[in-house]
Amino acid sequence: MLSPETTTQTTSQRLRWKLSLWRAILSTALGERLVYRGDFALGTLMRFLPIITQIFLWYAIFDSIEATQGGSLKNTEIRGFHFTDMVAYYLLTMIARAFSSMPGLASGIAREIRDGEIKRYLIQPIDLISFLLLTRIAHKMAYYAVAILPFALVFFLCRDYFTSGWPSWPVLAAFAGSLIMGFMIGFFLEAAIGMIGFWFLEVSSLLFVYMLFSFFLSGHMFPLTMLPDNVATFVNLLPFKYLAYFPAAIFLGKIPEEDLPLELAIEACWLTFFIVVCRIAYARGVRRYSGFGG
Repeated sequence: MLSPETTTQTTSQRLRWKLSLWRAILSTALGERLVYRGDFALGTLMRFLPIITQIFLWYAIFDSIEATQGGSLKNTEIRGFHFTDMVAYYLLTMIARAFSSMPGLASGIAREIRDGEIKRYLIQPIDLISFLLLTRIAHKMAYYAVAILPFALVFFLCRDYFTSGWPSWPVLAAFAGSLIMGFMIGFFLEAAIGMIGFWFLEVSSLLFVYMLFSFFLSGHMFPLTMLPDNVATFVNLLPFKYLAYFPAAIFLGKIPEEDLPLELAIEACWLTFFIVVCRIAYARGVRRYSGFGG
């Protein structure tokens, strides 16, 4: 029987080994992405081009309201957003979506299950979910390490649209926290969808439906305040808004500062929910896994 001191030492050694393993995975994945993704800077600039169409569209909308009401474009407001707010909002949602989007995650998990590649995670001391999370963190770190200059350039050129000024430090902290939790929600939500591959092997149709709802209900296409009140009340109960709308609304001061702790707590609850769902789905999926593929 092991003494308490020996048990403590063994636990400490296991923890150090696991931390060393995670650090090795993260550094390797980060190095790989910095080597072969030299197109990040140009790709980032290209991401902002579709916003030009949105700017012209909303300019026409605000201009028509101005002509109808006889006011000025500067004072015209739609559901709490002026024209300058709208442009700033779209720029901020680009940052939020860059954090929360997980291209290829769910389909990649389902493909590994279908092709039998997931067996390597069952026989090696590497947890699938932890491994994928570390590689996604490395991806985002590599992306922003290269893309920060294009982002800074675009925001500098569009600085006049941020008429509300620079947020206070508590608001900036809430903004940063919402981005981090948005990244985690996006990861575990899509990973949970990928785990359905243990039961159905193909998740492309379900993933398409999810992406369709996410595009509209996350606020990526338009601010959620533009929705009818009864619809907006329902949409605000869903987790999608934390993927795009919520961080942008925090930065622009559209959410009262006194409401931020409660809103962030709700976001944390959604994050906990998806972590639990993802872990349960993986554990049950592994138990029924039949080892398809070579």
